[in-house]
Amino acid sequence: MNPVTRIHSRTAVLTDENIDTDRIIPARFLTTTTREGLGKLCFNDWRYLPDGSDNPAFPLNRPEARGCSILVAGRNFGCGSSREHAPWALLDFGLQAVLCSEIADIFRNNALKNGLLAIVVSPAEHQWLLEHPGVELSIDVREQVIALPDGGHIRFELEPFARHCLLEGVDQLGFLLQHGDAIEAFETRHQAAA
Repeated sequence: MNPVTRIHSRTAVLTDENIDTDRIIPARFLTTTTREGLGKLCFNDWRYLPDGSDNPAFPLNRPEARGCSILVAGRNFGCGSSREHAPWALLDFGLQAVLCSEIADIFRNNALKNGLLAIVVSPAEHQWLLEHPGVELSIDVREQVIALPDGGHIRFELEPFARHCLLEGVDQLGFLLQHGDAIEAFETRHQAAA
């Protein structure tokens, strides 16, 4: 996992509410345990027409959404069944952050553990973001602030351990491995004292 310190991008907007993990990555594609290649399947049933061509009505297929790495999604994003494939697919698609007024807890935890910044903003901030697709934002993970083009800011909360892991570019296992010497020293002392 690469460190996530700052993200600067225009936003792409999906106004639909209750986008569940099956919308993000349909269950029939959960046949892999690797992250690579899931981006082409992300939002598969919205993105493609029955003949396999791009659906021009899907907002993320529009030219103005190309290259955007920040998604502003409708309320209650990531609901449904737990699957790490959902943040993997979004990351492989090219997204680095999801902003919403309500993000399902399990999805948010999975996202943060995998390097996808899932940020909850207030309903008023969310409404403004939904109404301004393509706005350029700069997200500072260390300061936990989103800089708006007019000089305004949106503050956001991150659980401290998730923030640490994002900034360091490690997942939970990587964090433990960083402390392997201390764990081994503790075990040695513990066994000697027994």
